[in-house]
Amino acid sequence: MKILKPPLPLIMIILLIILSACNDGNVKNEAKQEKNKVELTVSAAASLQDSLNEIADKYERKHPDVKITFNYGASGGLQQQISQGAPVDLFFSAAKDKFEKLKQDGMISKEIDLLHNNLVLVVPIDDKQSAISFEELPAVKRVAIGFPESVPAGQYAKETLETMKIWKQLNDHDKLVQGKDVRQVLTYVETNSVDAGVVYKTDALVSNKVKIAAVAEERTHSPIVYPVGIIKSSKHQKEANSFYEFLQSENSMKIFGKYGFVRSK
Repeated sequence: MKILKPPLPLIMIILLIILSACNDGNVKNEAKQEKNKVELTVSAAASLQDSLNEIADKYERKHPDVKITFNYGASGGLQQQISQGAPVDLFFSAAKDKFEKLKQDGMISKEIDLLHNNLVLVVPIDDKQSAISFEELPAVKRVAIGFPESVPAGQYAKETLETMKIWKQLNDHDKLVQGKDVRQVLTYVETNSVDAGVVYKTDALVSNKVKIAAVAEERTHSPIVYPVGIIKSSKHQKEANSFYEFLQSENSMKIFGKYGFVRSK
């Protein structure tokens, strides 16, 4: 008895159907796993972006059931968003006063002053002039700082310039260019839109388009402290606490150190 073999195209079609069914099952499983992940929202100062992205990557590898989503910006704006009810799990501020406002309003359940930073004066990398200092800023055309009202780096910059008694001179002669956050200030310098800018040391270190011209003396401004805390209204207190503790680990501190931060005393 002669057995008829199915034509080759039919075999291929059957194989494709089987493979498609398997792939569909895998896609559905992946989608289900993604859906079941706990998503933590962390509002953090723009100056923390590079270090936190690296830390979150390591954390998610160890905790595949958690996804970290960052909302980066100026600490003042982030604080206002949280005060107005934005769904945030942790707040990592570049300014103590913005953090204290939430704490006074009873919105922080757990907190620690984790990091310290320095304030520096930067100029474009291709700048040909000799070394410039803070005291010499009145001689340049444009100086970039963050908005003092909402950007901590801008607030510290204003304090430094006031201590050196050159703020009024710069402000009265319209030499100040203000940015929405410290990264925008850095961009102004990188693109030669200004002659100099005042940013955190950590921001200057991640850019290959600027160079540090001077470091502000700590006596000229308030201590640059980065507090981090868990928002009391977070719906994921367990996971938020886990990431909060991970931020304080030695592995995380090494990453922070790589970007120029030091542990707060």
